Order: sequence, then structure tokens, then C-alpha cells
Amino acid sequence: MNNRNNFEEFTKHLIEDKKPSLFFNKLIKIGEYPDYKPYDRIYRLKEVQQSPKYHPEGNVWNHTMLVVDHAANIKQYSKDSLVFMWSALLHDVGKYTTTRVIKKRITSYNHDTEGEKIAGQFLKSLTINEQLIDNVKKMVRWHMQPLFVIKKLPFAMIEEMVRDISISELALLSICDRLGRGQLTKEKVEEEKKLIIIFIKECMKYLSDKDEIKKCEFIINKLNYNNCVKKIVNNDYVVIF
Repeated sequence: MNNRNNFEEFTKHLIEDKKPSLFFNKLIKIGEYPDYKPYDRIYRLKEVQQSPKYHPEGNVWNHTMLVVDHAANIKQYSKDSLVFMWSALLHDVGKYTTTRVIKKRITSYNHDTEGEKIAGQFLKSLTINEQLIDNVKKMVRWHMQPLFVIKKLPFAMIEEMVRDISISELALLSICDRLGRGQLTKEKVEEEKKLIIIFIKECMKYLSDKDEIKKCEFIINKLNYNNCVKKIVNNDYVVIF
């Protein structure tokens, strides 16, 4: 199967499946996941471990699969579901080259900026859709900013981010990223929802586009609604706007 066919098949499952992870995990299980570039950039995430404190689900592949499944549940609220779902799949692709163990602590510094480059290279091997490539790169580039903004870290770049990307789109991805972890309790889910609201409200101070402000307010209202997160099998939670 050539790259174009792979791209179309991956896209089909990302856009149409309720749980895209079933497709990707099945490919690996039966030995049909492409084992050549650029696909190995995703497959090798199975080798990348994460801090069990923040990621009890295990390696980056496991986290990514949880994220794409969450994204599949709320993609209809995205302005561009194609960009949104590919961003969910590639958001942590930079961790393969940046993850280190320093003093027994697992770190992945700059995996956002590194991921932007890798995501661009990955998609350029599969499609000539430059708009898709550019928008996914931006989502990957900025996906860590919600954490930086929430924690008031010096790495936060709100004004530059607001000029470069839709805050509502980034907030939707961040919801999936924050909930794409193992062993989440209901209390932890509520905490994560509140943190995303803090991020959105902080960014809204810099917004002028009325449609974008309206979309941000919509997401805040949904996150404030207690039933927007539903418990499913094995104590996992999904967003069900």
C-alpha cells in the first residue's frame, strides 16, 4: 500500500470511527502497521516511556490512542475535524527524539517544537494538502501552552499563540490530551475541566474575533455542565459534549 492509500485509510478511521484506537492497535497486532518511514515515527512511540506519576497509562503510544479516542467523541465541535484528528494522532510525536531520563526523572523538553517539525515532515510524505499540514503543525507546536498558561510558566506565549492559532481548537485538543490518561477518577476529571476553563479565560483576554470568543464561551459552558463527561468501561471517562 502506498503513502496516499495509507493516508486515506488512516484519515477514514480517524474521521469515521468512534474509537480509532481499535484500528491502529489491530494493525500492530496483526503485523500490518507500515514499518517504514514516516509511519515508524508513530509506531516507535510504543518505545517511549512516560512518568507514571502523570501518565499511568504507560508509553506515549498508549496515551496517543486514548487522546484520539477522546478526540473522536468531540470532533464535531471542531472547525476542521480533519486537522483536529490528525493533530490528536501527531500531538506527541516529538517525544521520540526528546525524551530523556535525567536523575531518574523522565522528561520530554521541547517535544512540542520538535513535534511541529516531525509532524510537518510526516504529513508531507503523505499528502500535498498544504493547509492541512500547516494547521496540524500549529496545533502540535502549541499543544503544551495550556499547561504553561495554567501554571503561569515563563514558557507561556499567549499573545503570539493567539495570533497563530484558534484558541477554541487548541482547547478542544487540550481536553483530549488532559483526559487521555489512565486511572482518572471523577474528581480528577473535574479538576482537569476546571484547568482548561482557566486556560480559555486567560486567552480570551487577548481575543477580538467575535466568532472565536463565542466558540470559547461555548466550550466553557460545556465544561461547566456536569454531564459532559461520561464514565464508560474499565473506569475510563470520555467527553460527550
